[in-house]
Amino acid sequence: MRNNDITKRYRTRFILNIVIAAFAVCIIEGLLILNMGRLIGVIMGFSADEAEAYAHSSAAIFVYILSAVIIFAVIFYMLQSRALRYINRLSEGIAAIAEGDLDSRISVEGDDEFSEMAENINKMAGDLKELLRSEREAEQSKTDLITNIAHDLKTPLTSIIGYLELLTDGKVSMSQKKKKKYLRIAYSKSRRLEQLITDLFSFTKLSYGKITMKVGYVDIVKLLSQLLEEFYPNFSEAGLSYELRSNMDTLEIAADGSLIARVFENLIGNAIKYGAEGKRVIVRINGEPENDLVEIKVINFGYIIPEKDLPLIFEKFYRVDQSRSTKTGGTGLGLAIAKEIVEMHGGSISASSGLSGTVFTVRLKIHFNKELENFKRA
Repeated sequence: MRNNDITKRYRTRFILNIVIAAFAVCIIEGLLILNMGRLIGVIMGFSADEAEAYAHSSAAIFVYILSAVIIFAVIFYMLQSRALRYINRLSEGIAAIAEGDLDSRISVEGDDEFSEMAENINKMAGDLKELLRSEREAEQSKTDLITNIAHDLKTPLTSIIGYLELLTDGKVSMSQKKKKKYLRIAYSKSRRLEQLITDLFSFTKLSYGKITMKVGYVDIVKLLSQLLEEFYPNFSEAGLSYELRSNMDTLEIAADGSLIARVFENLIGNAIKYGAEGKRVIVRINGEPENDLVEIKVINFGYIIPEKDLPLIFEKFYRVDQSRSTKTGGTGLGLAIAKEIVEMHGGSISASSGLSGTVFTVRLKIHFNKELENFKRA
């Protein structure tokens, strides 16, 4: 409820209490005036005429006024005492929150403007606590990000410096063949650094809303067919075969073509890196126009991802232990980038892994939700 509504309700209640107190005073004063002569006669021992005369004297009028004020104050205080106690409780609750006790809560009693204020204060404390928790998590995330970046930059950089020192200091004689080998290693490590930096920029832009989608129509069957062909040298080098299966020859979806391509580049590259033992990779497309949905599965039959790791693999820099080997490398950002892009399109991405293969499943709407166009992540 807005503050002016609460103020209006309290003002109404305040005026009502004044009216009630005044009405009670009128009744009590009326009874007092009617019975003043008799009361004075009893108290002072006056005769009936003397008591009647005193009842209309200035002194009696003063007594009437004074008693009316006292009676009004007592009745009004009684009517307002609950509100005063609640105000004191509100004040104590606000003071506790101001001192940093965000677990402090004010009991909500009744259904009036003060109970609504108590609810608002409790909500404020809860929101502040959640905000502080989010800020701590963000700070920890930044710390983890810096730590991981430092680790992933230092490892290849150390190798590059080491090999270049061997090539330039002239202390160790080596054949041209060995020099070329060291240069190839240094070049490979440099490309890994380049990929890490590129992924970092991409992930940062996606996470902080620096990328605006340009939505158009993309033939998802044709796109995946082209991507698999482009990855042919990688498949060949890894000793893998690939297969594209689709229940439709063509299927256009509304999406940002370059971003969607990035998703499947990451998933196919991931399948090649970690699926070499399985000898093949399958990409399966299942279009469901009647449900305005397309489901794409990228399946490899290599290393099985432990169940405990499955909920974490889309987090930035998270890698299963085996994937930190120099053989597979990787930046640990590919799946996180894929998840960001899919969610920008209003879709979902999930993973499962077992004896029947490791499956990454992407679900996208065929028709784009206009509310998501020019989407920027908060």
